[in-house]
Amino acid sequence: MLTWTIGEITVTAIVESEVALPRGMMLPASTQAEFEKIPWLTRDFVTDAGDLRLAIQALVIQTPSRRIVVDTCVGNDKARTQMGHMQSTDFLTRFEAAGFARDSIDFVLCTHLHVDHVGWNTMLENGRWVPTFPKARYLIGQIEYDYWRDRTEGDDARIFGDSVQPVFDAGLADLVETDHVICEEVRLVTSPGHTPGHVSVAIASAGARGLITGDFLHHACQIARPDWGAFVDFDPARSAATRRHILESVADQPVLFIGTHFPAPTAGHIHRDGEAYRFAGAA
Repeated sequence: MLTWTIGEITVTAIVESEVALPRGMMLPASTQAEFEKIPWLTRDFVTDAGDLRLAIQALVIQTPSRRIVVDTCVGNDKARTQMGHMQSTDFLTRFEAAGFARDSIDFVLCTHLHVDHVGWNTMLENGRWVPTFPKARYLIGQIEYDYWRDRTEGDDARIFGDSVQPVFDAGLADLVETDHVICEEVRLVTSPGHTPGHVSVAIASAGARGLITGDFLHHACQIARPDWGAFVDFDPARSAATRRHILESVADQPVLFIGTHFPAPTAGHIHRDGEAYRFAGAA
């Protein structure tokens, strides 16, 4: 479990699982030759076989007055074809062991509504999907909601039906805009392309700043090559433009950059590196 401090705020990563995916499958535009030109990529991010290491994790923001969960992984007991079919993990046990009781969470924010970002919105209880965090307000982007609610087939429909709709049925969901302010220290930043209404999370406290990426990028190599989009990007061109815009805005700035799918060290800083950028993990 990793924890970082941003002013008076802490951010804690609770890992559900780690996976390794073939580079060419995950990033179809990438090439082995160009990949090998990224010297700062370490075994933290790449396996000995050259596959991309990715973490599926939730990030808990603790402000002086609020607890906010950013993205809720895949979840247990859910029928899927994409990933995590009927999985059974001890995620909730470890979540609570980290000091975060389920009923102590004030907000749950989904940066977007993909399978690995909404799963623990709900849990199976007596044959019903019920909100995992019973006292939280679930913040769902209006653009995301409007897009995914009309998907009526396959995993898209299952994900919406078991991990999104139940929190609305329970009266715990709020539809928000892409620049929504959650509290004084935490706000949303629009970062579209991966999905239509994708957002990232900006944190500011006591003169310090941080950014939780969501999936505007998935792997550290995309910092060096922002043009490499993931195979699941909704709008590849817009996703690449978003990466370049945000990376430029944080490069050589004292902004703690927290990669939602980055395995440890997960957080660090972005520096200019020729015409692109590099990542330096936080000490």
